[in-house]
Amino acid sequence: MDEDLFWELIAAFNWKRTGDDEAVMRPAEKRLAAMPAEDIFAFDELLAEKLYLLDGQRYADACYPGPKTYIGGQPYISVDDFLYSRCAVVVNGKAFFEQVLANPDEWPVNMEFESVLYLAQQAYERKTKGEEYPYVSQVSFETYSNKAGWNVA
Repeated sequence: MDEDLFWELIAAFNWKRTGDDEAVMRPAEKRLAAMPAEDIFAFDELLAEKLYLLDGQRYADACYPGPKTYIGGQPYISVDDFLYSRCAVVVNGKAFFEQVLANPDEWPVNMEFESVLYLAQQAYERKTKGEEYPYVSQVSFETYSNKAGWNVA
């Protein structure tokens, strides 16, 4: 799977079903399930890479504008909420992702889309009739994984 196919699958989301994340993703899930398992794993890897790129202080600042809550001298952010917000950036498509990556001020405040984290797993389970998903991405998408983005040594 290449970048173009990744973004094509993201573009297949059915936003007419907003409010039901599974229904929104179903067209992409079905297409992904029809592909070889290696492509499903590659989709998962590309998603992780995109989320990793958005993991950093400048993006967190844009995600949480205004006054900050400080704990131990550091601004507090919910690691899960920030991850789910990064997911929303990705599912809004390639152009929007690239726009936000270049200019964090374009960050969509109060939007999230956690469900995309499970898209590859659901496609694999559909493909294999319920086999457990065996793949773990090489890149971590967890908040604070991108040390350079947080200026952490």
